[in-house]
Amino acid sequence: MDTAWARRNLFPNVVREEGPVSRLLFVCMGNICRSPTAEGVFRKLLRERRLEDRFEVDSAGTHGYHVGEPPDPRTQRAAAARGYDLSQMRARKVAPQDLDYFDLVLAMDKTNLDNLRRMCSPERHGKIHLLMEFSRNYEDDEVPDPYYGLGYGFDVVIDMVEDAAAGLLEALLAPQPLKLG
Repeated sequence: MDTAWARRNLFPNVVREEGPVSRLLFVCMGNICRSPTAEGVFRKLLRERRLEDRFEVDSAGTHGYHVGEPPDPRTQRAAAARGYDLSQMRARKVAPQDLDYFDLVLAMDKTNLDNLRRMCSPERHGKIHLLMEFSRNYEDDEVPDPYYGLGYGFDVVIDMVEDAAAGLLEALLAPQPLKLG
C-alpha cells in the first residue's frame, strides 16, 4: 500500500490533536482467532522496533460468545509456531466506549466493520477500517474466519495479518503519520 495515498484517502477528515496515533483496537467476531492474532502480531512488531511505549494495543469481539476465554487452541498453536505468545489473552466484547477511546479500530471483515459502525455515531466511522486496507501483498478485503475450517486456515490468517500489520505500522510511522480521531 502506498502510505501517502493512505494518509490522503483513507483518513483525510479525522485528526487527533494530542499527537501520533497511540490506541489501536483489533476486532473480529468472538475475539478468539483473528483479532487476538492481530494483537499479538502487532505487539511483536512494536517490541522488535522498540515502540511499545508509543502504542496501546488491544483486541475484542463484536459478540460475547467467548468472553473470558483464551484464544482458540488452534490459533495459539499456529501463533506459537511463528513466535507469538497469545496464551495470556482473554476474549472480551467490544464496548460502546471503546469506539470513543481507541484512535483506530481495525475490523477483520465487512460484517464486523458494519457491526462496529452501527454501534457508534457517524462522526466515529472515520476511525473504523478493515485491517486488510493496509495489506501490501494481498488483494483480499477481509481476513477469513478460520474457526470452522481446516487447520491450515489459521496459518493463512497469520500470513495475512503479518502483511497487513507491517503495512499498518509503516503507515503509522510515515513522515506524515496518520492523523486519526
